[in-house]
Amino acid sequence: MMMRKTIFAALMMMAGLMDGGLKAQGQADTQMKQAKECLERKEYVKARSLFLNAYGSFAAHAQYEKATQCGVSTAALYHRENLYKEAFDMLRATDQLIASGEQQSQKARPDLHYATAKERMRMYTRLKHGERAEEQLARMGQLAKASGTDSLQQDLLYTQAGHYYTFGQTAKGDAAISQLTDQYKKSKQYTKMLDCYHKLIDMGKHSNNAALTSRAYEQLILWQDSIRTLKAQDETAALKKECADKQAVINEKESSLKGHKATIYALCGVAGILGIVLVVGSLVMVRFIVLTRKQKKAINALREHSELKDKFILGISAQTAPTLEQLDHSHPATKALKEFFSHIEALTHQESLLTEPCEMEEKRIDTFCEHLTSQIREKMDKEVTLVVNAPKLSMKMNSEMLEHVLLHLLTNAYIHTPEGGKVTLEYKKRGAHSHQFVVSDTGSGIEEAQRPNLFKPFTKVRDLTKGDGLGLPICALMATRMNGSLKMDEAYTKGTRFLLDLHA
Repeated sequence: MMMRKTIFAALMMMAGLMDGGLKAQGQADTQMKQAKECLERKEYVKARSLFLNAYGSFAAHAQYEKATQCGVSTAALYHRENLYKEAFDMLRATDQLIASGEQQSQKARPDLHYATAKERMRMYTRLKHGERAEEQLARMGQLAKASGTDSLQQDLLYTQAGHYYTFGQTAKGDAAISQLTDQYKKSKQYTKMLDCYHKLIDMGKHSNNAALTSRAYEQLILWQDSIRTLKAQDETAALKKECADKQAVINEKESSLKGHKATIYALCGVAGILGIVLVVGSLVMVRFIVLTRKQKKAINALREHSELKDKFILGISAQTAPTLEQLDHSHPATKALKEFFSHIEALTHQESLLTEPCEMEEKRIDTFCEHLTSQIREKMDKEVTLVVNAPKLSMKMNSEMLEHVLLHLLTNAYIHTPEGGKVTLEYKKRGAHSHQFVVSDTGSGIEEAQRPNLFKPFTKVRDLTKGDGLGLPICALMATRMNGSLKMDEAYTKGTRFLLDLHA
Protein backbone atom coordinates (compact mmCIF):
# COMPACT_ATOMS: atom_id res chain seq x y z
CA MET A 1 0.00 0.00 0.00
CA MET A 2 2.84 2.34 0.96
CA MET A 3 4.58 1.57 -2.35
CA ARG A 4 1.46 2.51 -4.33
CA LYS A 5 1.16 5.86 -2.54
CA THR A 6 4.82 6.67 -3.28
CA ILE A 7 4.41 5.82 -6.99
CA PHE A 8 1.21 7.87 -7.18
CA ALA A 9 2.92 10.90 -5.57
CA ALA A 10 5.84 10.66 -8.00
CA LEU A 11 3.47 10.52 -10.99
CA MET A 12 1.57 13.57 -9.72
CA MET A 13 4.86 15.50 -9.33
CA MET A 14 5.92 14.64 -12.90
CA ALA A 15 2.51 15.69 -14.22
CA GLY A 16 2.84 19.02 -12.37
CA LEU A 17 6.30 19.66 -13.82
CA MET A 18 5.09 18.86 -17.37
CA ASP A 19 2.08 21.15 -16.91
CA GLY A 20 4.35 23.97 -15.67
CA GLY A 21 6.69 23.49 -18.63
CA LEU A 22 3.81 23.68 -21.11
CA LYS A 23 2.52 26.88 -19.48
CA ALA A 24 5.99 28.46 -19.65
CA GLN A 25 6.31 27.59 -23.36
CA GLY A 26 2.81 28.97 -24.00
CA GLN A 27 3.79 32.21 -22.27
CA ALA A 28 6.96 32.42 -24.37
CA ASP A 29 4.92 32.01 -27.59
CA THR A 30 2.60 34.80 -26.42
CA GLN A 31 5.58 37.09 -25.67
CA MET A 32 7.09 36.39 -29.11
CA LYS A 33 3.76 37.24 -30.79
CA GLN A 34 3.40 40.44 -28.72
CA ALA A 35 6.99 41.44 -29.63
CA LYS A 36 6.20 41.14 -33.35
CA GLU A 37 3.07 43.27 -32.86
CA CYS A 38 5.16 45.90 -31.04
CA LEU A 39 7.57 45.96 -34.01
CA GLU A 40 4.67 46.71 -36.36
CA ARG A 41 3.65 49.60 -34.08
CA LYS A 42 7.33 50.76 -33.94
CA GLU A 43 7.53 50.26 -30.14
CA TYR A 44 11.09 49.02 -30.33
CA VAL A 45 12.13 49.12 -26.65
CA LYS A 46 9.08 47.09 -25.59
CA ALA A 47 9.61 44.65 -28.48
CA ARG A 48 13.25 44.12 -27.47
CA SER A 49 12.26 43.33 -23.87
CA LEU A 50 9.59 40.83 -24.97
CA PHE A 51 11.95 39.08 -27.41
CA LEU A 52 14.60 38.81 -24.67
CA ASN A 53 12.14 37.28 -22.19
CA ALA A 54 10.82 34.84 -24.81
CA TYR A 55 14.41 33.88 -25.68
CA GLY A 56 15.09 32.92 -22.06
CA SER A 57 11.94 30.75 -21.87
CA PHE A 58 12.59 28.99 -25.17
CA ALA A 59 16.22 28.38 -24.24
CA ALA A 60 15.22 26.86 -20.89
CA HIS A 61 12.89 24.39 -22.65
CA ALA A 62 15.28 23.49 -25.51
CA GLN A 63 13.15 25.22 -28.18
CA TYR A 64 16.24 26.07 -30.22
CA GLU A 65 14.62 27.37 -33.43
CA LYS A 66 12.32 29.80 -31.63
CA ALA A 67 15.09 30.78 -29.21
CA THR A 68 17.35 31.58 -32.19
CA GLN A 69 14.64 33.74 -33.83
CA CYS A 70 14.16 35.71 -30.59
CA GLY A 71 17.93 36.02 -29.98
CA VAL A 72 18.60 37.37 -33.48
CA SER A 73 15.63 39.79 -33.24
CA THR A 74 16.91 41.06 -29.87
CA ALA A 75 20.41 41.63 -31.30
CA ALA A 76 18.95 43.50 -34.29
CA LEU A 77 17.01 45.85 -31.98
CA TYR A 78 20.14 46.41 -29.86
CA HIS A 79 22.36 47.45 -32.77
CA ARG A 80 19.53 49.55 -34.23
CA GLU A 81 20.18 51.85 -31.24
CA ASN A 82 23.99 51.52 -31.62
CA LEU A 83 24.26 49.15 -28.61
CA TYR A 84 26.77 46.95 -30.43
CA LYS A 85 28.35 45.32 -27.37
CA GLU A 86 24.96 44.06 -26.15
CA ALA A 87 24.11 42.89 -29.69
CA PHE A 88 27.33 40.89 -30.11
CA ASP A 89 26.92 39.39 -26.61
CA MET A 90 23.37 38.31 -27.51
CA LEU A 91 24.52 36.59 -30.72
CA ARG A 92 27.40 34.90 -28.88
CA ALA A 93 24.96 33.51 -26.28
CA THR A 94 22.60 32.33 -29.06
CA ASP A 95 25.44 30.47 -30.85
CA GLN A 96 26.41 28.78 -27.58
CA LEU A 97 22.80 27.71 -27.07
CA ILE A 98 22.64 26.24 -30.59
CA ALA A 99 25.93 24.38 -30.01
CA SER A 100 24.51 22.94 -26.77
CA GLY A 101 21.45 21.72 -28.66
CA GLU A 102 23.62 20.16 -31.38
CA GLN A 103 25.63 18.31 -28.75
CA GLN A 104 22.52 16.92 -27.07
CA SER A 105 20.80 15.86 -30.32
CA GLN A 106 24.02 14.83 -32.12
CA LYS A 107 22.68 16.74 -35.13
CA ALA A 108 24.22 19.82 -36.79
CA ARG A 109 21.98 22.92 -37.27
CA PRO A 110 23.74 25.06 -39.91
CA ASP A 111 20.44 26.86 -40.63
CA LEU A 112 20.36 28.32 -37.09
CA HIS A 113 24.04 29.36 -37.18
CA TYR A 114 23.31 30.97 -40.58
CA ALA A 115 20.79 33.34 -38.92
CA THR A 116 23.33 34.56 -36.32
CA ALA A 117 26.08 34.92 -38.94
CA LYS A 118 23.76 37.01 -41.13
CA GLU A 119 22.97 39.37 -38.25
CA ARG A 120 26.69 39.79 -37.49
CA MET A 121 27.33 40.60 -41.15
CA ARG A 122 24.60 43.30 -41.06
CA MET A 123 26.23 44.83 -37.97
CA TYR A 124 29.73 44.88 -39.47
CA THR A 125 28.30 46.36 -42.68
CA ARG A 126 26.66 49.17 -40.72
CA LEU A 127 29.97 49.77 -38.89
CA LYS A 128 31.75 49.92 -42.31
CA HIS A 129 34.04 46.99 -41.32
CA GLY A 130 34.24 45.48 -44.80
CA GLU A 131 36.73 42.69 -43.99
CA ARG A 132 34.80 41.45 -40.97
CA ALA A 133 31.54 41.56 -42.94
CA GLU A 134 33.27 39.55 -45.72
CA GLU A 135 34.30 36.90 -43.16
CA GLN A 136 30.70 36.49 -42.00
CA LEU A 137 29.50 36.33 -45.62
CA ALA A 138 31.98 33.50 -46.32
CA ARG A 139 30.75 31.67 -43.21
CA MET A 140 27.15 32.09 -44.41
CA GLY A 141 28.18 30.46 -47.71
CA GLN A 142 29.61 27.45 -45.87
CA LEU A 143 26.52 27.12 -43.66
CA ALA A 144 24.10 27.45 -46.60
CA LYS A 145 26.01 24.73 -48.47
CA ALA A 146 26.02 22.48 -45.39
CA SER A 147 22.26 22.91 -44.93
CA GLY A 148 21.52 21.80 -48.51
CA THR A 149 18.33 23.91 -48.66
CA ASP A 150 17.38 26.04 -51.66
CA SER A 151 15.86 28.77 -49.47
CA LEU A 152 19.21 29.51 -47.74
CA GLN A 153 21.05 29.48 -51.07
CA GLN A 154 18.55 32.03 -52.42
CA ASP A 155 18.85 34.19 -49.30
CA LEU A 156 22.65 34.03 -49.56
CA LEU A 157 22.60 35.39 -53.12
CA TYR A 158 20.33 38.31 -52.13
CA THR A 159 22.61 39.06 -49.16
CA GLN A 160 25.74 38.86 -51.32
CA ALA A 161 24.28 41.32 -53.84
CA GLY A 162 23.50 43.87 -51.10
CA HIS A 163 26.93 43.44 -49.47
CA TYR A 164 29.02 43.75 -52.64
CA TYR A 165 27.23 46.89 -53.85
CA THR A 166 27.55 48.45 -50.38
CA PHE A 167 31.35 48.12 -50.54
CA GLY A 168 31.68 49.09 -54.22
CA GLN A 169 32.31 45.54 -55.59
CA THR A 170 30.00 46.01 -58.56
CA ALA A 171 31.25 43.01 -60.60
CA LYS A 172 30.60 40.59 -57.73
CA GLY A 173 27.20 42.18 -57.08
CA ASP A 174 26.29 41.73 -60.77
CA ALA A 175 27.38 38.08 -60.58
CA ALA A 176 25.10 37.47 -57.57
CA ILE A 177 22.10 39.02 -59.39
CA SER A 178 22.88 36.95 -62.49
CA GLN A 179 22.86 33.75 -60.44
CA LEU A 180 19.46 34.72 -59.03
CA THR A 181 17.87 35.56 -62.38
CA ASP A 182 19.53 33.06 -64.77
CA GLN A 183 17.62 30.10 -63.30
CA TYR A 184 14.35 31.79 -64.23
CA LYS A 185 15.60 33.25 -67.53
CA LYS A 186 16.45 29.81 -68.95
CA SER A 187 12.99 28.45 -68.19
CA LYS A 188 11.30 31.73 -69.27
CA GLN A 189 9.66 32.22 -65.84
CA TYR A 190 9.37 35.95 -66.38
CA THR A 191 6.99 36.56 -63.45
CA LYS A 192 9.54 35.12 -61.00
CA MET A 193 12.32 37.19 -62.62
CA LEU A 194 10.23 40.33 -62.15
CA ASP A 195 9.59 39.40 -58.49
CA CYS A 196 13.34 38.86 -58.04
CA TYR A 197 14.22 42.35 -59.34
CA HIS A 198 11.48 43.98 -57.25
CA LYS A 199 12.74 42.22 -54.12
CA LEU A 200 16.29 43.52 -54.79
CA ILE A 201 14.96 47.08 -55.28
CA ASP A 202 12.92 46.86 -52.05
CA MET A 203 16.00 45.54 -50.19
CA GLY A 204 18.04 48.51 -51.41
CA LYS A 205 15.37 51.04 -50.40
CA HIS A 206 14.86 49.47 -46.96
CA SER A 207 18.60 49.39 -46.17
CA ASN A 208 19.25 52.82 -47.76
CA ASN A 209 21.62 51.11 -50.24
CA ALA A 210 21.54 53.47 -53.26
CA ALA A 211 24.02 51.33 -55.22
CA LEU A 212 21.89 48.17 -54.93
CA THR A 213 18.66 50.03 -55.73
CA SER A 214 19.98 51.77 -58.84
CA ARG A 215 21.85 48.69 -60.14
CA ALA A 216 18.83 46.39 -59.70
CA TYR A 217 16.60 49.01 -61.36
CA GLU A 218 19.09 49.39 -64.22
CA GLN A 219 19.23 45.64 -64.85
CA LEU A 220 15.42 45.45 -64.64
CA ILE A 221 15.16 48.09 -67.38
CA LEU A 222 17.70 46.28 -69.58
CA TRP A 223 15.86 42.98 -69.11
CA GLN A 224 12.49 44.59 -69.93
CA ASP A 225 14.06 46.19 -73.03
CA SER A 226 15.34 42.77 -74.18
CA ILE A 227 11.92 41.17 -73.59
CA ARG A 228 10.23 43.89 -75.64
CA THR A 229 12.80 43.42 -78.42
CA LEU A 230 12.23 39.65 -78.44
CA LYS A 231 8.47 40.16 -78.55
CA ALA A 232 8.83 42.64 -81.43
CA GLN A 233 11.04 40.15 -83.29
CA ASP A 234 8.51 37.37 -82.70
CA GLU A 235 5.68 39.60 -83.94
CA THR A 236 7.72 40.56 -87.01
CA ALA A 237 8.51 36.91 -87.75
CA ALA A 238 4.85 35.96 -87.30
CA LEU A 239 3.77 38.81 -89.58
CA LYS A 240 6.32 37.78 -92.24
CA LYS A 241 5.12 34.19 -92.03
CA GLU A 242 1.51 35.35 -92.35
CA CYS A 243 2.40 37.46 -95.40
CA ALA A 244 4.42 34.60 -96.89
CA ASP A 245 1.51 32.19 -96.34
CA LYS A 246 -0.90 34.60 -97.99
CA GLN A 247 1.52 35.18 -100.84
CA ALA A 248 1.82 31.40 -101.29
CA VAL A 249 -1.98 31.12 -101.44
CA ILE A 250 -2.05 33.96 -103.97
CA ASN A 251 0.64 32.32 -106.12
CA GLU A 252 -1.12 28.96 -105.94
CA LYS A 253 -4.38 30.41 -107.10
CA GLU A 254 -2.89 32.94 -109.50
CA SER A 255 -2.71 30.42 -112.34
CA SER A 256 -6.37 29.44 -112.02
CA LEU A 257 -7.82 32.72 -110.74
CA LYS A 258 -6.26 35.32 -112.99
CA GLY A 259 -9.59 36.99 -113.33
CA HIS A 260 -9.81 37.77 -109.63
CA LYS A 261 -7.30 40.66 -109.54
CA ALA A 262 -9.47 42.66 -107.17
CA THR A 263 -9.08 39.99 -104.48
CA ILE A 264 -5.31 39.94 -104.94
CA TYR A 265 -5.12 43.75 -104.64
CA ALA A 266 -7.18 43.60 -101.46
CA LEU A 267 -4.82 41.06 -99.91
CA CYS A 268 -1.82 43.20 -100.86
CA GLY A 269 -3.54 46.19 -99.26
CA VAL A 270 -3.98 44.22 -96.01
CA ALA A 271 -0.29 43.26 -96.07
CA GLY A 272 0.63 46.92 -96.60
CA ILE A 273 -1.55 48.06 -93.69
CA LEU A 274 0.02 45.43 -91.44
CA GLY A 275 3.47 46.64 -92.46
CA ILE A 276 2.57 50.26 -91.60
CA VAL A 277 1.21 49.15 -88.20
CA LEU A 278 4.46 47.29 -87.54
CA VAL A 279 6.58 50.36 -88.42
CA VAL A 280 4.49 52.68 -86.21
CA GLY A 281 4.68 50.17 -83.33
CA SER A 282 8.46 49.94 -83.70
CA LEU A 283 8.80 53.75 -83.56
CA VAL A 284 6.70 53.90 -80.37
CA MET A 285 8.83 51.15 -78.80
CA VAL A 286 12.09 52.94 -79.72
CA ARG A 287 10.82 56.19 -78.19
CA PHE A 288 9.90 54.37 -74.96
CA ILE A 289 13.35 52.77 -74.75
CA VAL A 290 15.07 56.17 -75.23
CA LEU A 291 13.00 57.74 -72.43
CA THR A 292 13.73 54.79 -70.14
CA ARG A 293 17.47 55.09 -70.74
CA LYS A 294 17.32 58.82 -69.85
CA GLN A 295 15.68 57.94 -66.52
CA LYS A 296 18.38 55.34 -65.90
CA LYS A 297 21.14 57.91 -66.52
CA ALA A 298 19.49 60.35 -64.09
CA ILE A 299 19.31 57.67 -61.38
CA ASN A 300 22.97 56.74 -61.92
CA ALA A 301 24.01 60.39 -61.65
CA LEU A 302 22.13 60.82 -58.37
CA ARG A 303 23.64 57.63 -56.97
CA GLU A 304 27.18 58.67 -57.93
CA HIS A 305 26.72 62.13 -56.37
CA SER A 306 25.41 60.60 -53.12
CA GLU A 307 28.28 58.10 -52.93
CA LEU A 308 30.89 60.77 -53.66
CA LYS A 309 29.46 63.06 -50.97
CA ASP A 310 29.49 60.31 -48.33
CA LYS A 311 33.02 59.20 -49.26
CA PHE A 312 34.22 62.81 -49.20
CA ILE A 313 32.79 63.47 -45.73
CA LEU A 314 34.06 60.20 -44.27
CA GLY A 315 37.43 60.76 -45.93
CA ILE A 316 37.77 64.22 -44.37
CA SER A 317 36.92 62.91 -40.89
CA ALA A 318 39.27 59.93 -41.16
CA GLN A 319 42.17 61.95 -42.59
CA THR A 320 41.98 64.82 -40.12
CA ALA A 321 41.35 62.86 -36.90
CA PRO A 322 44.99 61.75 -36.33
CA THR A 323 46.31 65.26 -37.03
CA LEU A 324 43.81 66.93 -34.70
CA GLU A 325 44.76 64.55 -31.88
CA GLN A 326 48.34 65.85 -32.07
CA LEU A 327 47.32 69.52 -31.71
CA ASP A 328 46.85 71.45 -28.48
CA HIS A 329 43.32 70.55 -27.31
CA SER A 330 43.04 73.68 -25.19
CA HIS A 331 43.47 75.96 -28.22
CA PRO A 332 40.11 77.45 -29.39
CA ALA A 333 40.84 76.70 -33.07
CA THR A 334 41.54 73.01 -32.32
CA LYS A 335 38.33 72.74 -30.29
CA ALA A 336 36.38 74.43 -33.09
CA LEU A 337 37.76 72.07 -35.75
CA LYS A 338 37.01 68.95 -33.69
CA GLU A 339 33.47 70.18 -33.04
CA PHE A 340 33.03 71.06 -36.73
CA PHE A 341 33.96 67.54 -37.93
CA SER A 342 31.78 66.02 -35.21
CA HIS A 343 28.85 68.13 -36.43
CA ILE A 344 29.47 67.13 -40.06
CA GLU A 345 29.34 63.44 -39.12
CA ALA A 346 26.17 64.01 -37.09
CA LEU A 347 24.54 65.89 -40.00
CA THR A 348 25.44 63.11 -42.46
CA HIS A 349 24.20 60.45 -40.01
CA GLN A 350 20.81 62.16 -39.56
CA GLU A 351 20.43 62.60 -43.35
CA SER A 352 21.09 58.88 -43.91
CA LEU A 353 18.41 57.93 -41.33
CA LEU A 354 15.62 60.23 -42.57
CA THR A 355 13.63 57.27 -43.97
CA GLU A 356 14.22 55.14 -40.86
CA PRO A 357 11.37 54.92 -38.28
CA CYS A 358 12.00 56.70 -34.98
CA GLU A 359 11.57 54.84 -31.68
CA MET A 360 9.10 56.48 -29.27
CA GLU A 361 8.27 55.87 -25.59
CA GLU A 362 5.82 57.33 -23.07
CA LYS A 363 7.34 59.94 -20.67
CA ARG A 364 6.18 62.66 -18.28
CA ILE A 365 6.53 66.12 -19.84
CA ASP A 366 7.05 68.10 -16.61
CA THR A 367 9.80 65.74 -15.36
CA PHE A 368 11.51 65.79 -18.75
CA CYS A 369 11.50 69.62 -18.95
CA GLU A 370 12.81 70.01 -15.39
CA HIS A 371 15.67 67.64 -16.24
CA LEU A 372 16.57 69.85 -19.23
CA THR A 373 16.53 73.11 -17.32
CA SER A 374 18.60 71.66 -14.46
CA GLN A 375 21.38 71.01 -17.01
CA ILE A 376 21.20 74.62 -18.21
CA ARG A 377 21.23 76.00 -14.64
CA GLU A 378 24.47 74.14 -13.89
CA LYS A 379 26.21 76.11 -16.66
CA MET A 380 24.72 79.57 -15.88
CA ASP A 381 27.33 82.20 -15.01
CA LYS A 382 25.13 85.31 -15.32
CA GLU A 383 21.81 86.51 -13.91
CA VAL A 384 19.20 85.20 -16.37
CA THR A 385 15.72 84.07 -15.28
CA LEU A 386 14.89 80.56 -16.54
CA VAL A 387 11.11 79.86 -16.64
CA VAL A 388 9.50 76.44 -17.29
CA ASN A 389 5.81 76.03 -18.08
CA ALA A 390 5.13 72.28 -18.51
CA PRO A 391 1.95 70.41 -17.41
CA LYS A 392 1.86 67.11 -15.53
CA LEU A 393 0.99 65.15 -18.69
CA SER A 394 2.62 62.33 -20.64
CA MET A 395 3.40 61.96 -24.34
CA LYS A 396 5.21 59.58 -26.67
CA MET A 397 8.67 60.93 -27.47
CA ASN A 398 12.19 60.00 -28.52
CA SER A 399 13.78 61.43 -25.37
CA GLU A 400 17.36 61.33 -26.73
CA MET A 401 16.68 63.40 -29.87
CA LEU A 402 14.14 65.69 -28.19
CA GLU A 403 16.64 66.42 -25.39
CA HIS A 404 19.36 67.23 -27.98
CA VAL A 405 17.10 69.71 -29.85
CA LEU A 406 15.72 71.50 -26.77
CA LEU A 407 19.12 71.69 -25.03
CA HIS A 408 20.61 73.28 -28.14
CA LEU A 409 17.77 75.85 -28.34
CA LEU A 410 17.92 76.62 -24.60
CA THR A 411 21.72 76.95 -24.62
CA ASN A 412 21.61 79.34 -27.59
CA ALA A 413 18.84 81.34 -25.93
CA TYR A 414 20.86 81.67 -22.70
CA ILE A 415 24.05 82.68 -24.55
CA HIS A 416 22.27 85.46 -26.49
CA THR A 417 20.22 86.80 -23.55
CA PRO A 418 21.80 89.74 -21.69
CA GLU A 419 22.15 90.05 -17.89
CA GLY A 420 18.74 90.39 -16.24
CA GLY A 421 16.90 88.84 -19.20
CA LYS A 422 14.59 85.81 -19.34
CA VAL A 423 14.61 82.42 -21.14
CA THR A 424 11.33 80.45 -21.30
CA LEU A 425 10.53 76.79 -22.11
CA GLU A 426 6.81 76.10 -22.67
CA TYR A 427 4.73 73.08 -23.70
CA LYS A 428 1.41 73.43 -25.55
CA LYS A 429 -0.96 70.62 -26.55
CA ARG A 430 -2.25 71.33 -30.07
CA GLY A 431 -4.45 68.24 -30.60
CA ALA A 432 -4.99 64.58 -29.67
CA HIS A 433 -1.60 63.64 -31.11
CA SER A 434 -0.05 67.07 -31.72
CA HIS A 435 2.42 68.73 -29.35
CA GLN A 436 4.42 71.96 -29.37
CA PHE A 437 7.54 73.02 -27.43
CA VAL A 438 8.31 76.77 -27.41
CA VAL A 439 11.75 78.21 -26.51
CA SER A 440 11.91 82.01 -26.30
CA ASP A 441 14.33 84.63 -24.97
CA THR A 442 14.54 88.39 -24.49
CA GLY A 443 17.78 88.81 -26.43
CA SER A 444 18.51 91.01 -29.43
CA GLY A 445 16.96 88.57 -31.91
CA ILE A 446 18.25 87.26 -35.26
CA GLU A 447 18.89 89.61 -38.16
CA GLU A 448 16.32 89.37 -40.94
CA ALA A 449 19.01 88.71 -43.58
CA GLN A 450 20.13 85.54 -41.73
CA ARG A 451 16.65 84.01 -41.29
CA PRO A 452 16.14 82.37 -44.74
CA ASN A 453 19.31 80.23 -44.30
CA LEU A 454 18.91 79.54 -40.58
CA PHE A 455 18.29 75.78 -41.05
CA LYS A 456 20.52 75.33 -44.12
CA PRO A 457 24.10 74.08 -43.65
CA PHE A 458 27.18 75.50 -45.39
CA THR A 459 25.50 78.68 -46.70
CA LYS A 460 28.53 80.88 -46.00
CA VAL A 461 32.16 80.79 -44.93
CA ARG A 462 32.45 81.08 -41.14
CA ASP A 463 35.07 81.63 -38.46
CA LEU A 464 34.69 78.21 -36.78
CA THR A 465 35.79 79.55 -33.39
CA LYS A 466 32.54 81.58 -33.41
CA GLY A 467 30.35 78.59 -34.41
CA ASP A 468 29.94 76.48 -37.53
CA GLY A 469 26.21 77.07 -38.06
CA LEU A 470 25.40 73.32 -38.16
CA GLY A 471 23.56 73.09 -34.82
CA LEU A 472 20.15 74.23 -36.13
CA PRO A 473 20.31 72.15 -39.38
CA ILE A 474 21.03 69.03 -37.27
CA CYS A 475 18.12 69.91 -34.95
CA ALA A 476 15.81 70.41 -37.97
CA LEU A 477 16.71 66.95 -39.32
CA MET A 478 16.04 65.39 -35.91
CA ALA A 479 12.66 67.16 -35.79
CA THR A 480 11.79 65.68 -39.19
CA ARG A 481 12.80 62.19 -37.97
CA MET A 482 10.45 62.64 -34.99
CA ASN A 483 7.58 63.37 -37.43
CA GLY A 484 7.68 67.07 -36.72
CA SER A 485 9.17 70.43 -37.75
CA LEU A 486 11.36 73.17 -36.29
CA LYS A 487 10.88 76.82 -37.26
CA MET A 488 11.52 80.35 -36.02
CA ASP A 489 8.51 82.47 -34.99
CA GLU A 490 9.12 85.57 -37.13
CA ALA A 491 6.10 87.35 -35.60
CA TYR A 492 7.82 87.40 -32.18
CA THR A 493 9.53 90.79 -31.62
CA LYS A 494 10.73 90.69 -27.98
CA GLY A 495 13.79 88.56 -28.77
CA THR A 496 13.91 85.14 -30.46
CA ARG A 497 11.36 82.33 -30.34
CA PHE A 498 11.60 78.80 -31.83
CA LEU A 499 8.61 76.47 -32.29
CA LEU A 500 9.09 72.68 -32.28
CA ASP A 501 5.91 70.92 -33.50
CA LEU A 502 5.65 67.11 -33.04
CA HIS A 503 3.00 64.62 -34.15
CA ALA A 504 3.14 61.42 -32.10
